[in-house]
Amino acid sequence: MKSLRHAVAFAVPAVIATGLAAGAAAVLATARRVVSPAVRRNDTRIVAIDTGAQTIELARTPDTELPGRYGLFATGTYGYVKLGAVLSADRSTVRRKLLTQIEPGARVDGDAAFSGWYHVTPSELHLPWESVLIGSPAGPCPAWLFPAESSTWVIQVHGRGTTRSECLRAVPVMHAMGLPSLVVSYRNDGEAPRSRGGGYALGAAEWRDVDAAIGYALRRGAERIVLMGWSMGGAIALQTAVSSEHRDAIAGVILESPVVDWRTVLRFQARESGLREPLPGLAMGALGNSVLARLSGADEAIPFDRLDMVARASELAAPILILHSEDDGFVPADASHALAEARPDLVTMPEFRVARHTKIWNYDQDGWTAAITDWMTERGLA
Repeated sequence: MKSLRHAVAFAVPAVIATGLAAGAAAVLATARRVVSPAVRRNDTRIVAIDTGAQTIELARTPDTELPGRYGLFATGTYGYVKLGAVLSADRSTVRRKLLTQIEPGARVDGDAAFSGWYHVTPSELHLPWESVLIGSPAGPCPAWLFPAESSTWVIQVHGRGTTRSECLRAVPVMHAMGLPSLVVSYRNDGEAPRSRGGGYALGAAEWRDVDAAIGYALRRGAERIVLMGWSMGGAIALQTAVSSEHRDAIAGVILESPVVDWRTVLRFQARESGLREPLPGLAMGALGNSVLARLSGADEAIPFDRLDMVARASELAAPILILHSEDDGFVPADASHALAEARPDLVTMPEFRVARHTKIWNYDQDGWTAAITDWMTERGLA
């Protein structure tokens, strides 16, 4: 009995310590996923391709069943395939028109990633463009410049886990209004320089690279700047709007499926992934601590209060257009609505439904284009 008591006396603290260590590891792992640049994840299954009819059959998901034009990252002979209209669907599959010609005998593997990008390279737009480098605090950041005559420039900022190609859908709309577009990269996105830790700051540091892009545009003759941010790029654009030394030149902000408050987004995504409290809260707490944030891959603590633009709504000065689908499915529109309610004098938010995250252009190109064109024209920016 005495030996049993001794065994229990030693075992219980060990079990508690093991549990605490496992819990701490889970918290840090969750925090690391938040700030680590995402790798494209295969989320779509190619069931069959008919090269005669030029159609493709996909496993049915909330994304693959959407009407409109989309892209598909694949492996094999074709790395990227453009998709057109839904031709038919049943409970498990969707058949769509191929907009990329696939030749007989081509090898296309079954695992793929569904995308709203549509355009991958600037040459696909058939517009004049050039590659430029923006000298930012992170180092030289590559950008695409689509020149035009206006002194109002549009600077586009892509989202988390993507690259500049995400923004190409908006360039023809801006070009039709006579506006130059500067499509930028930022630290740790896979194209711009890597920071010490290599992790995202969720907008708290990346805005400095966008601010450098504003300075570049002003030196090239720009007089007014319209920032356009996609998803996390929206968070970066908002941080630029309140922090930039050039903020007086910012004449408007367009937010596409934006992150307006990270806490709202991360709690939603945690629930969708099956993670329950207190783990998401603990992970955000870890990222807010300078030591634990660095252990998670961030360079510095993540200032969630500073990134909450609903709480900081009074600091905003430029008019804002928010394009956010009620059925986004990844970044909920709650914080966008809250910002619109906090600053009705600045924020315009037309209603969009059905479209998934950053796919409003794909689902409703005419409505999306009209929302931007009308807003820009009404404010004298076109």
